[in-house]
Amino acid sequence: MKKRAYLIGMVAAMFLLAPVWGFCQWGDALVESMPNGSVNWSTGIIQAKGIGAPPESFYGKPQARPMAMRAAQLDAYRNLLEITQGVRVNSTTLVKNYVTENDIIMTKVDGLVKGAQVTNTEYMSDGTVEVTLQMSLNGDLARVVLPPEVGSQEPMPPAAPEMMPPQEAPAPAPETPAPAVYTGLVVDAKGLGAKPAMAPKILDSEGREVYGSAYVSREYAVSQGMSGYAKQLESATANQRVTDNPLVVKGVKTEGPGQCDIVISSADAEMLKSAAENLSFLEKCRVMIVVD
Repeated sequence: MKKRAYLIGMVAAMFLLAPVWGFCQWGDALVESMPNGSVNWSTGIIQAKGIGAPPESFYGKPQARPMAMRAAQLDAYRNLLEITQGVRVNSTTLVKNYVTENDIIMTKVDGLVKGAQVTNTEYMSDGTVEVTLQMSLNGDLARVVLPPEVGSQEPMPPAAPEMMPPQEAPAPAPETPAPAVYTGLVVDAKGLGAKPAMAPKILDSEGREVYGSAYVSREYAVSQGMSGYAKQLESATANQRVTDNPLVVKGVKTEGPGQCDIVISSADAEMLKSAAENLSFLEKCRVMIVVD
């Protein structure tokens, strides 16, 4: 009897914990769904599926499955290329804009898609095959499609202190606290209709760039992306990308036709620029953006 009660208790505990596990694994991932795949902006993974069937004349023959597999892979490659071309690079440009304007970029993107990893293969009872492919937004793809200006300029200088006119007998100035030093930036853009992109910008209320392609290391932007994305503020602040002491600011509105650039208050922008150490984490792309 005691054993039965123990088993019932264990089963009940598993049901209670299941939603928590599901939320941790999937609930906070920012996934942009497409007809034949998706872009997971939280993990930086593009995924596409393809379905193939053998010609009717080969049904029941040994060649049927390999032919269906090949058809499914070709379908998945086409879908993956279509999804990749629709990825937002920044607030004004999609990957397909670069592809159509530059034959070299088109060739490189096409090659990356054809080299995508097969992550799953399913064989259906009717003889069809479904193949899932995936590739990363970062790394080789980012190296090809990120604009040349990413990492091309010197980082912005910290805010200079105001200069006081010289005095014959200056009064001792009160001690002012040192500017706060942060380990990352979290921008809460929930409720603004913000969209994810490979190269977003953070602007102050005067339209001046606080964080963007001109102030990052291209090496970091290529290897891990210019920013991470989350759907919950708690997950963003706990993300290892911004480590243990991020500055959290609230987005005021979006800018640009793609709604990828976030405007923050000038006061928050000055707080960010007040310490030279803060520029180091911006250079290393330690930025998280929270969107709906």
